[in-house]
Amino acid sequence: MSNCTLCDLPTGDDPHTAPDVDGEFCCRGCLAVARSLDDVDDVDDLDERRPEARADEAFDGETTFLHVDGMHCATCESFLELTAGEQEGVAAAEASYATDTIRVDYDPDTVSAADLPERLSVAGYTASDRADPDPDGDDVAVVRFLIGGGLFGMMAMLWYVLFLYPTYFGYEPILDLGGVSGTYLFAQVWVFSSIVLFYTGYPILRGAYVSLRARQPNMDLLVSLAAASSYAYSTLAMLLGRTDLYFDVTIAVILVVTAGNHYESLIKRRATGMLSDLTTAGDRTVRTESGETVAAEAVDPGDRLLVRPGERVPFDGTVAEGTAAVDEALVTGESLPATKREGDEVRGGTVVTDAPVVVEVGEDATSTLDTLVRLLWEIQSSRSGIQRLVDKLATVFVPLVVAVAVLGAAATFALGSAPVDAALVGLTVLIVSCPCALGLATPLAIAAGIRDAARRGIVIVSDAVFEEAADIDTVVLDKTGTLTDGEMRLLDTVTDGASPDEVRRRAAAVERASVHPVAEAIVDAVAADGGSSARDDASAGPETATDGGVTAGDEGDGTRPADAPPDAADGTSTAAVTVSDRGVTGRVDGEEVVVGHRSLFAGAEWTVPASLDAAGETAREAGRVPVFVGWEGSVVGVLVVGDEVRDGWEAVVTDLADGGRRVVVLTGDSAAAARRFEEHPAVDETFAEVPPEAKAETVRRLAATERVAVVGDGSNDAPALAAADLGVSVASGTDLAADAADAVLLEDRLSAIPELFAVTRGTNRRLKQNLGWAFVYNAVAIPMAISGVLNPLLAALAMATSSVLVVTNSARPIYKEE
Repeated sequence: MSNCTLCDLPTGDDPHTAPDVDGEFCCRGCLAVARSLDDVDDVDDLDERRPEARADEAFDGETTFLHVDGMHCATCESFLELTAGEQEGVAAAEASYATDTIRVDYDPDTVSAADLPERLSVAGYTASDRADPDPDGDDVAVVRFLIGGGLFGMMAMLWYVLFLYPTYFGYEPILDLGGVSGTYLFAQVWVFSSIVLFYTGYPILRGAYVSLRARQPNMDLLVSLAAASSYAYSTLAMLLGRTDLYFDVTIAVILVVTAGNHYESLIKRRATGMLSDLTTAGDRTVRTESGETVAAEAVDPGDRLLVRPGERVPFDGTVAEGTAAVDEALVTGESLPATKREGDEVRGGTVVTDAPVVVEVGEDATSTLDTLVRLLWEIQSSRSGIQRLVDKLATVFVPLVVAVAVLGAAATFALGSAPVDAALVGLTVLIVSCPCALGLATPLAIAAGIRDAARRGIVIVSDAVFEEAADIDTVVLDKTGTLTDGEMRLLDTVTDGASPDEVRRRAAAVERASVHPVAEAIVDAVAADGGSSARDDASAGPETATDGGVTAGDEGDGTRPADAPPDAADGTSTAAVTVSDRGVTGRVDGEEVVVGHRSLFAGAEWTVPASLDAAGETAREAGRVPVFVGWEGSVVGVLVVGDEVRDGWEAVVTDLADGGRRVVVLTGDSAAAARRFEEHPAVDETFAEVPPEAKAETVRRLAATERVAVVGDGSNDAPALAAADLGVSVASGTDLAADAADAVLLEDRLSAIPELFAVTRGTNRRLKQNLGWAFVYNAVAIPMAISGVLNPLLAALAMATSSVLVVTNSARPIYKEE
């Protein structure tokens, strides 16, 4: 048996092929994707970059994924990869600050997985198990800022205001700064400044060290140079008995930049806290065939597990006993439940809906859902976070500023100035280079974008969104749960010889005995129109029978007694209701009513009008479920059940297309269900019947030539969300999809998608405005510093003024600009 050329799944005994496409495929969806995208020029290069391919080719060991707290730029990635590579037993490592994840390939005979977090927790980074990230990182940052900055920083500034600043304006000092009192005062200021620099400023100093170690200058290095230079000069001047000390510059630089970063983190935490209602804890226990509860880790291939209605199938396997409708929407994207009988394969992570089944665990005792989680982590760890624009500029700006400072100081000294005066020129250049404005430009603009997005029910998970979304060329939309609501409902009633109300009423009367999603949709629709409660009546009566090997109840003979009380408020009664995998049969008002699949009416005793057969075929072609209803030997109606498109979807895809973006619909559902979207003029391409493993590959191939955003909701969408340049999850989706996304829409409102792009465009523009102002300021202030017009104090005041302008600009609303 061969594997699919696109997604590497087994193709089975009858693979899908086509004369115009090379390779063999597991399904029509993979074949369609390959036909459309196999002409991508650099797809071979993409294959070489796949993390799983690299691991398979280069390493034969084990792989673990760790969460790392403290990463905030591409330089952090390089440093951690370098650190991990130096550990004995580690073959390779790949980090992503965008997802706070590092993938480590290691030799378990040399180093254990339990030891890796401790070995990688260096230089202020904290590594932990991927499923249990460090909960204390934010608290430590708050304490560091409040104690180091708020307490000791303000104490030092108070001494400056009372004793030092008056002397700068010609006033006599209150204390004898040259005597013992002055020495005591300066010593206190030095201690307070040291705490601010080395405690509060530790993350900034660490970022500077990391940038030097990785040979990638960043803004932390520029901020550290200004703060540390002021501190070093002032310490030396204090020891030499001078009174022109600039510890206040050190404190101001550290506190302003730290405050900006802290504000950004605070806004992020508030926004991501809105996601708490979307996540649920996973259940790691399973139930054996005998009913005993055991840990999932104790299950071996071949074990038989009981899965009851409403529960997830824990592992991939085969139905050993029973028949049930299985909801595969969150794993495969298929909107309609699939009936599984003895011998049929089932995927781990799918949900049994209407009857218990016994599942025999497959050979590997793995779950398709777990496979998707691992694929998600593979992609996340290989997805390098976008280098912030300010850090890109820093790679040029930092060496340039240092060079100008050194040359300015050297030129001043060469022209006959004293060494101290020359050092002051260099220090002034470093201070006036505006590390505060540059350091604030990004966090404040991003915080404003996160704030405005949150007000519209959009949670920004990764701040890379603001620099990625502006360049998106193609938007890939999932169908089930995104363009549609993913919920079964009664959409239409077609009748022949009976009233629609009567057909619905009688169908609901017998469907109450079933918990199949399609049956529930019919019952709920009748209840909404004034009938009896959909589930209350079903739960009140005796159990019903199924034609599978496992009964729906623990007692009873599977039929309702003839003298059963009425089920519906209008007096409709049912008797001897029998449930099968293809429908339900029962007596209503003294007549036998059959509701279900067309095959139930294939016998000679049934008459099926051609108009109803045509209505059923039309429903199937539209990707919906036709439910036939008949009594007294005649089919009298067809109930059409399916999920409904979301309001405003046409306006959304049109808006995206009008913005110059290609719109692609990608779904695991049938081609018939996707046809309505394919026919819309704003949709450029539609891929249907694409399995979960192939969705990420499809996005990867699209991304070979264009920048791609993916909008989805299900666990099956998670790898595709992570593989995209921009992943967007909708609120009704799974926690796995939210974990993979860069942004989450908290409301089931598709119009939030264009709003997200509008906010990101505005934020990106605001960021460039902030940086533009900072660099214009530098272009004027640095020459003034070199010429001696500015001293360190005036440079600090100018720096503060520029920072205030950046703060004011960032405080303005962003979305109103769109």
